Amino acid sequence: MKCNEQQSGVSQADTIGFLLVPDFSMIAFTAAVEPLRLANHISGKDLYRWVLLSPAGGVQRASNGIGICVDHAIADCPPLSTVMVCSGIGGHWYEDRAMFSWMRRSAAQGIAFGALCTASHILARAGLLNGYRCTIHWENMAGFAETFPEIEATGELFTIDRNRFTCAGGTAATDMMLHLIAARHGEKLAMDIAEQLLHTKIRAGSIRQQEELQANPVLDHEDLNAAVAVMQANIEEPLDLLTLAAELGQSRRNLERLFRKYMNCSPAKYYLGLRMKRARQLLCQTRMSVMEVSISCGFISATHFSKCYRDHFGIAPRSDRQSQRHSPLAAAHEFAGLT
Repeated sequence: MKCNEQQSGVSQADTIGFLLVPDFSMIAFTAAVEPLRLANHISGKDLYRWVLLSPAGGVQRASNGIGICVDHAIADCPPLSTVMVCSGIGGHWYEDRAMFSWMRRSAAQGIAFGALCTASHILARAGLLNGYRCTIHWENMAGFAETFPEIEATGELFTIDRNRFTCAGGTAATDMMLHLIAARHGEKLAMDIAEQLLHTKIRAGSIRQQEELQANPVLDHEDLNAAVAVMQANIEEPLDLLTLAAELGQSRRNLERLFRKYMNCSPAKYYLGLRMKRARQLLCQTRMSVMEVSISCGFISATHFSKCYRDHFGIAPRSDRQSQRHSPLAAAHEFAGLT
C-alpha cells in the first residue's frame, strides 16, 4: 500500500495479505478490512484486493473463538503489495522462525508491512522495525519498551513510518486504514467511507492512547488528568505526595481531596495501583526477573514488592506469572478490568 501516492487516473489494485496468527484480534482485523471493501464499493472500482494468510493455511482461530478459513499458507500466497500482520492475545510471545524468515524475504522484495494490535511485537521480533517508529496497544507498551528498547514506540493510535504501518488495534485500525486510503486515493473517498461506517471523526495517528483515562471515564477533570499523567510518567522513580503536588502546582490537601472525591481513594493508593498494573504487565509480557520488575516499578526491595503484589492481586508474583501464561484469555480480561 503506497501511503504517499495521491489519486490520479486508473491505478492497479493493491493486493493486501492479512496474516492471521493464533488468537488474533477479530475487531482489529475487521476494522482494517471493512474500509477496503467500502473503498471498492463507493468508488465503483477494484481499488483493493485482499487475501487471508496464515503460516500453514487452514483455519485460524481468533481470540473470541471464531475460526476463519484462510485463503493461503504463506508459502503459496500470490504477489502482494502489503502484508498486515494481525495478532492479539499472546502476540508478545508468538514465535515462528519460518514465518519470520518469510517476512524478512518479503520485506527485502519491497513489500510493505503493517501490524494490527499486538503484532508490532511480531514485526520487531522478525527484525522489520529496526530503524522505524511504531506503536502498539497501551497494555503492551511497557513490555514492548523493555523487550525492544532500541525501537521507538510512540504510544500513538497509529504510526506510519515509510513502509511500516502499525496501530494500537481495535477501532484505531479503521483510522489507520482511512489515512492510508486518503493518501492513495484522496480524502473525499476516506471521508465517504467513514460516513458509511458511522465513524464520525477520522482520528489523527498522533493522538496518544489515553490508557488510564479511557479505562476510567470519571476522570473528566483537568487537574485529576494531569495528576494521573504525572504518576504514569514516574513509575520507576515514584514521587512522594508533596513533590507530586508541587509538580502540579497544587497543595497536598487539595490533591488528596481531589482523589477522595473522584476516585474514592488516596493519591498514594491510586499511584500504587498504577505501579502494580505496570508490574503485572511486565511479569506477563517479558522475561524480566521479579527483582527487575520490582525495580522498574519503583520498589527497592523485592520482598516488599512481593508483599504489595500479593496484597493487591491476591497472588504471589511468580505464581501469577505462571498462571497468566497458561491462561492468556484470563490475563487479557484482568488487564481490561473484566474479572
